[in-house]
Amino acid sequence: MAKSGKQKLSSERLIAVNKKARFDYFIESTTEAGIALQGWEVKSLRAGKAQIREAYVIVQNNEAWLVGAHITPLSTASTHIHTDPLRPRKLLMHRRELDTLIGAVERKGYTLVPLQLHWSSGRAKLNVGLAKGKKQHDKRAADKDRDWNRQKQRILKHG
Repeated sequence: MAKSGKQKLSSERLIAVNKKARFDYFIESTTEAGIALQGWEVKSLRAGKAQIREAYVIVQNNEAWLVGAHITPLSTASTHIHTDPLRPRKLLMHRRELDTLIGAVERKGYTLVPLQLHWSSGRAKLNVGLAKGKKQHDKRAADKDRDWNRQKQRILKHG
């Protein structure tokens, strides 16, 4: 039996979600990228000690880097090494994917935003969104739509 549509990530596979990204940006497309991690970082991610709310993705020397993601070191796993919770982490992507993202960022004025950190086949993956910034009036319109949908659900529920 074939799987249809987009598959939802279960809560046990999710590590961190950047909810503010969808509020601040129009997400045009998403790409999944691997992350080059150290051992203590993997243990911390398994414990769910990461946040990507303040993180962003930059492109330098034809490589993508995740900057500002905070992975809190576990006290038991990282006693003998120096840990830097905010160090830049290299994103692992195919050359073709990188070239399309670089072209969109440099020529069309898009930005790269981390959306979701999750496990996929035992490996940590990051969903990167190709995004355009929202203006203040766009954010207000999104708030109005969200409030209206909430009210509509209440009305339908109470009949």
